[in-house]
Amino acid sequence: MKTVAEVVRWLEGFAPSRLAESWDNVGLLWGDPTAAVERVMTCLTVTAESAAEAVREGAGLIVSHHPILFRETKKIRADLPATAPLWALARAGVAVASPHTAFDSASDGINVGLCRRLGLVDVSPIRSESPRPAFKVVVFTPEADREAVLAGAFEVGAGGVGDYSECSFMIPGRGTFFGGESTDPAVGEKGRRETVEELRIEFVCPGDRLDSVLTAIRARHSYEEPAIDVYPVESPSGPLGAGRIGRLEEPRPLGEFARSASRALGGTMFQVAGDLDATVERVAVSCGAGDDFLGDASKLGAQVLFTGEARFHRVLEAKALGMGLIVAGHYATERPGVEDLADRIARAFPELTVWPSRDEVDPLAVVVG
Repeated sequence: MKTVAEVVRWLEGFAPSRLAESWDNVGLLWGDPTAAVERVMTCLTVTAESAAEAVREGAGLIVSHHPILFRETKKIRADLPATAPLWALARAGVAVASPHTAFDSASDGINVGLCRRLGLVDVSPIRSESPRPAFKVVVFTPEADREAVLAGAFEVGAGGVGDYSECSFMIPGRGTFFGGESTDPAVGEKGRRETVEELRIEFVCPGDRLDSVLTAIRARHSYEEPAIDVYPVESPSGPLGAGRIGRLEEPRPLGEFARSASRALGGTMFQVAGDLDATVERVAVSCGAGDDFLGDASKLGAQVLFTGEARFHRVLEAKALGMGLIVAGHYATERPGVEDLADRIARAFPELTVWPSRDEVDPLAVVVG
């Protein structure tokens, strides 16, 4: 049976917390990491409705895009609207994790998914991030230590490859050693050369987890001096950074692009600023409240910024820059990613029941007089 920690560890591999904005609150935010989990629900936000659904459906974990406890909370009470859902989740033993802006910026995260829906190609980050170092760790261990060493390394973040976790490779062989007078070998005797059957085990490790992984290996290994090799490797992940910019394969008028984008997101009603007849080819994308990418997008040659929310003065700024601005709604730009995430978790953990919240709806309705 899987635990909350195992699912959260997979989330960390898919949307590393280092990609999150400095002001954000991501990771496991609520609950017991050691608790067993059989049912997982994804949602955009933990509300009274989505929390009630999770309790009713027996979820052990909610993966909510928006974090709970985002700001300082001094009281968590069942009779306060802001914290009543958390009280209900605590009583039912439901944990909550949030990937938020790490998911926005991941190499196959929400913004990349939006680009696919909008038909963009040659996609890259608006604000690029330098690749973080990664390593291949090789450790030589007797068969009896294999599971303990692997478990220790995996628990602190080693072994992630794309959507997969706990990945390793091992080869059997023979190792030799000669213990000096001050040694106390776990196998054989000091003062003579020993030959032992061992496994060569290797796995990848993010650079920011290397110290923790090496500490975990040494703690679980029976040898006084485990033989460990560390090799720097090229990161296989796609380009990292915040926001995305790409191009349409065929340039088209802003109004036509807005209409096609609306159809791609289920017929959502958009607000559009700019000349509807102006030609659009390069498109910048930022889900949610992404209007602060406007200046960066303009410098990269975008003719339009597609986002969820925009302040009035950003609209005026777009006009001054000669850019179009499409405001699609916070829910419309992020809910597809929540649904996609449920599919990803289900593929990574086929033994779990995973679904996107069925009771969650856009809190804003469109009324035309």
